[in-house]
Amino acid sequence: EARSEQLIAAMSADEIRIQSNFTGTTIVVFGEIARDAVTVSRPEPYDLAVVVSGPEQVVRTRRKGRFLGIWVNREAETFAEVPSFLAVHTTRASHELAARSILERYRIGLRNLNLPIVAASEAPMSDRNNFREAFLRLRVQAGLYAERPGSIDFLSGSLFRTAVQLPANIPVGEYTVSTYLLRGGVLLASAEQKLTIAKTGFEQFTHSLAYAYSAVYGIIAIALALFTGWLAGVIFRKD
Repeated sequence: EARSEQLIAAMSADEIRIQSNFTGTTIVVFGEIARDAVTVSRPEPYDLAVVVSGPEQVVRTRRKGRFLGIWVNREAETFAEVPSFLAVHTTRASHELAARSILERYRIGLRNLNLPIVAASEAPMSDRNNFREAFLRLRVQAGLYAERPGSIDFLSGSLFRTAVQLPANIPVGEYTVSTYLLRGGVLLASAEQKLTIAKTGFEQFTHSLAYAYSAVYGIIAIALALFTGWLAGVIFRKD
């Protein structure tokens, strides 16, 4: 009985440790499209998409406007289930890979990213698309969102690789690295791996203290500020 292709994917590293001198890094996603004698023969070329998605969060996007000559925050839009980081690598432009319903389901392409809006929205319906465009533009400028068509290289008829850049400001947490095999607009197979981004050393200690024991962290920060100010006064005091 004929069967579909098998997709085998792996990464160069499944854990990234962030220290004070971290300036970003790159992971390589590679794999193979496995076929055998009973695999279905297809005339169209293969397409691949690699999607690296960070932990989801709630994000509030504000618009600034003039009020009495001063720039102040005006309307705002709050998006839920937003990936904190999103990198999409494809063999060609995402809209050429499959129908929009498939692309939206698997977040293949920034334009196909579904950004649910919380119930209490301050923006009028006619303006919601502007907030979405502004959100995507700011994330791209910050290096947290990226879409790179044509960035997956075929090393042979079945072997592939792509290099995903992780910026210095990448959020910590558990990431999902998904690889999709498509052909003729149909999803044939997929593979998924987990990637951990974590702080280490003193950075990890302060991060954990700030989030797990925020009151203690605040007291220590105030105490250090007071001590530093007193010490500076002693050192630079004029007799």
